[in-house]
Amino acid sequence: RYSASTESVLNQDLRLIEDLDSALDRLIAQLRQNRGDLRIHPNDFHSWSVSARFYPLLYMLTRVHHARDWGSGLELSAMLLGNLNGLQLHHIFPKALLYRYEYARSEVNALANFAFLTQDTNLGISDRAPLDYLPEYATRHPGALESSWIPMDPDLWRLDRYLDFLEARRELLAKAANEFLDSLVMGAVPEQSVGEPIMELPRVERASSFSDGDEEQLIREFGEWVVAQGLPAGESPYELVNDETREAIAHFDIAWPEGLQEGLSQPVALLLDEPYSTLRAANSAGFLYFTDVQSFKRYIEREILALETADDD
Repeated sequence: RYSASTESVLNQDLRLIEDLDSALDRLIAQLRQNRGDLRIHPNDFHSWSVSARFYPLLYMLTRVHHARDWGSGLELSAMLLGNLNGLQLHHIFPKALLYRYEYARSEVNALANFAFLTQDTNLGISDRAPLDYLPEYATRHPGALESSWIPMDPDLWRLDRYLDFLEARRELLAKAANEFLDSLVMGAVPEQSVGEPIMELPRVERASSFSDGDEEQLIREFGEWVVAQGLPAGESPYELVNDETREAIAHFDIAWPEGLQEGLSQPVALLLDEPYSTLRAANSAGFLYFTDVQSFKRYIEREILALETADDD
């Protein structure tokens, strides 16, 4: 509602509630007039990227509906502690696989392809196809997939049925959103039973290594490798700011804002598992960026170190 003409719409709403008598009724009537009704429709989830208007609603539903982690079976609302227990955005159909089948970027990053899981579960899934890993979690923790509104028809887990999967999941998301909003209006949000104290929940520990995808170690060791090549140390983390307002625009894992050869090469950054908005910000700021370490290393060896060797000759 406030994504365009923000000031005009906001002023209109403020005028409606200046008189407190029946203020809420007038505001709801205005919303109904603008939108046609007060229902959430499957098409409302027909958007993409983390900047989509309904992305925060997807996250909120995950919390308030007590969605469960597929790997542990525990409620995601309890996943607040530990470097492998924080919630991560998970592509149900992995990006690499969808791009290989030539799906468009807007389809790959569709809102209905997003789910929230613990980092541990996300790493365990890696880039496996849904038809490979979803049956495993459905058997291990019955009901966990359904708590994230995953359509349970295995035929929809095939790559050639991806678009049908998105449509089916949008239906489930809209139904869940309407049920939650109705419960707020009717005052019928159910009380949840008190679970185990969060500090007493078992923590899943995994050894830190490259294969486990320990991002911090990966970035640190990559930075050390760059310095070992006789190149300048990167800034980690690096904050990209607006030159005029000095406000932060994005955060990069590690970056060389002056280039790996100051004055001779363009700014460059490593962006691991970052949302599209961060990649877009890096591109707009003139950064060459890499989303995996091996590609970055090949670039350095081919373009930077080879160039220095040629200059020495």
